[in-house]
Amino acid sequence: MAFEGLTEKISAAFQKLRGKGRLTEADVKAAMREIRLALLEADVSYKVVKDFISKVSARAVGSDVLESLTPAQMIVKIVNEELTALMGSENQKLRMASQPPTIVMLVGLQGAGKTTNGAKLAGLFKKQGRRPLLVACDIYRPAAIKQLQVVGEKLDIPVFEMGKTNPVDIAKAAVAHAVRHGNDMVFLDTAGRLHVDEALMDELKAVKAAVKPTEILLVVDAMTGQDAVNAAQTFNEWLDIDGVMLSKLDGDARGGAALSVKAVTGKPIKFIGTGEKLDSIEPFHPGRMASRILGMGDVLTLIEKAEQAFDQKKAAELEQKLRSNKFTLQDFYDQLIQLKNMGDLQDVLGMMPGVNASALKNATVDEKAMARTEAIIQSMTPYERENPACLNHSRKRRIAAGSGVKVEDVNKLLKQFDVMNNMIRQFSGPGAAKKMKRLKRMGGGFPGLPGL
Repeated sequence: MAFEGLTEKISAAFQKLRGKGRLTEADVKAAMREIRLALLEADVSYKVVKDFISKVSARAVGSDVLESLTPAQMIVKIVNEELTALMGSENQKLRMASQPPTIVMLVGLQGAGKTTNGAKLAGLFKKQGRRPLLVACDIYRPAAIKQLQVVGEKLDIPVFEMGKTNPVDIAKAAVAHAVRHGNDMVFLDTAGRLHVDEALMDELKAVKAAVKPTEILLVVDAMTGQDAVNAAQTFNEWLDIDGVMLSKLDGDARGGAALSVKAVTGKPIKFIGTGEKLDSIEPFHPGRMASRILGMGDVLTLIEKAEQAFDQKKAAELEQKLRSNKFTLQDFYDQLIQLKNMGDLQDVLGMMPGVNASALKNATVDEKAMARTEAIIQSMTPYERENPACLNHSRKRRIAAGSGVKVEDVNKLLKQFDVMNNMIRQFSGPGAAKKMKRLKRMGGGFPGLPGL
């Protein structure tokens, strides 16, 4: 997970400050030294680190901080604010054309994930009611056109292609096609190279001049660290890009690109790719990312993910059932599906305040256990899901055979369900508020989730 090492080292530096009642200027300098090393190890640009530490130190050694009742908290607040400012202060939205279609030109080096992430971006806007068109302008990379067609089909987004024709002609024809067919957004998937060269840039400049894109988005691989920032700087010098999309931020990225790219290029990060699935894309919010880096969670993004996976009708039905103590295995299954729809559960856990990187390192989300739970419930009849008390040994054997598990696994799931059901009965009855204190002492839990 991105920023894991950085979060751990910064948290350790803050922990030393919190252990002191009063702070001296020497304490602050020692902490800043550790944070500086953590940022450099995360592959943040040396100049960016130097400027950042200078700004934080100047604010942190002021008398209003050192003489306050909670100086350690004040310093955390300062670091949070400066990190947010370093990454752009606030979310920068994609600019829309006053007269459709909005043309988004996607550029980047080969291997950065431009084709897939461009399709993800088109899918994100489709969910918002737009009618995007994907355009295959990469005529060089083998199977590039086919790859775009495959992801376009999965997202139910049309793909415009003209084979190995001149990319400038393809782009112009695609825009005309979009106007005729009512597509209000056009995403141009342009060619990349293993490294920046003049021929590539001349071609991209020709496409830009021909269709005058509303936005030029550079897709960079967060895994490449400082190289991603160097690529961003070069593309910006040639094309005057409008923003950056960081891909592969869910991997072992150290975070240097996210922290450096805005300071080096002056252009904001607008979107981040957070996983391999075609819906794993998010608008980039500097403040939220700063909170995650500092181990403070990201509650707002967590709420947004929950709202996207949230079925209001089912929630109302579930609330009614809970009030009448009628929680069934079908309800249990529905909650499991909504939880899965929130995306990668390890990433979701990382957004929770108080769940730090070291805790997540030792806590694994057992996706196979969740898949087994889903298979077991799917192997039940509708009557059995609504009336689990009817599950005798012969029924359990049939369910186990149908889901490819052992009878013991079926019994384990039913036991977990009973624990949850008993807890719901207790907390939905009279005096529920007083009983909340006993929640931590109760067993059970959701299959596959760690007890953090």
